[in-house]
Amino acid sequence: MIIGILKEIKTEENRVCMTPAGVDTLVQEGHQVLVEKKSGLGSNFSDDQYRDAGAELVTTAAEVYQHAEMVMHVKEPQPSEYEMIREGQIVFTYFHFAAAEELTKAMIQRKAVCIAYETITDRDGRLPLLTPMSEVAGRMAAQEAAKYLERSQGGRGLLVGGVPGVAPAKVIVLGGGVVGTQAALLACGLGAQVYLLDTSLPRLRYLSEIMPKNCTPLMSSPAVIRELLPQADAVIGAVLIHGGKAPHLITRDMLKTMQKGSVLVDVAIDQGGCFETSKPTTHTEPTYEVDGIIHYCVANMPGAVPLTSTLALTNATLPYARALAKYGWKQAALRDPGIAEGLNIIAGQVTYQGVAEAFNLNYTPVSELLH
Repeated sequence: MIIGILKEIKTEENRVCMTPAGVDTLVQEGHQVLVEKKSGLGSNFSDDQYRDAGAELVTTAAEVYQHAEMVMHVKEPQPSEYEMIREGQIVFTYFHFAAAEELTKAMIQRKAVCIAYETITDRDGRLPLLTPMSEVAGRMAAQEAAKYLERSQGGRGLLVGGVPGVAPAKVIVLGGGVVGTQAALLACGLGAQVYLLDTSLPRLRYLSEIMPKNCTPLMSSPAVIRELLPQADAVIGAVLIHGGKAPHLITRDMLKTMQKGSVLVDVAIDQGGCFETSKPTTHTEPTYEVDGIIHYCVANMPGAVPLTSTLALTNATLPYARALAKYGWKQAALRDPGIAEGLNIIAGQVTYQGVAEAFNLNYTPVSELLH
């Protein structure tokens, strides 16, 4: 198969979807790999490293789209790329369709085979391609909360861990999945008093066993959130609805109960955000204020640490890229039901229920297109 590695063009996105080592593996298995020039520079990988790995360097994204049977990205295709995508071409990347109606309709129109990293599952029902970036984003969320609590950043002027004789900051983490657990662990490591909320009792039992003593796992409910907000110095939104849009757990009215200079970090912004007042921001302009509350809603948080992120992402995506390249999307999905879960749009048909429901579109079960 001819595989294309594209340069990221979303604002402040420095990751690349495949390392030179990953390219080497694909080439060794007999595939032709086209890499757009300068794709890896943001992650400290040179064109020469890709060339040495056996890739063919091309000058433009248009060349990649023209020749590749499967193109790979980190972030979703941008509007400038829509017209380049060919009918039947595999596009393998993070899509987050349920929060992006324009993108969804564009991919339906292009009749591509859209395979979303974020909805592929493993045998245990976990999300193996979302996990590494969730780990990065979760840890970054705690770092950013600590940073923006500093007075110079507009925050309350608190040191997250406090000092002897001075209480630490109170941090609420909404969601006890991968993002939330990693955020809570780092916040605990910084010395914060952490409240980790989730709606699954088995998950809370597990968290109560593994988390540090300065973390209190709690059953989440609107009443509990309202009770905690007035004392919160930072809130990290880490709620994930698999393939769907995130719910708004904190409303505009609830901000009035919070202390001025408190910080909201919305890691769910790619899925629409879990705070009513959330809107996507960039690494260049990461924050804004609503009612005196600082909002950090960067949509590609792992892009700030691209070397770590690219290495972690390639570790996770490479086995799936190898399977798709070896067998094609249809046979790969038949062999691995987890890959079938990643099929969101096929030849103009929406094959992921959460995406269809988000925009009231017709839903076609993926099984109907695999036989």
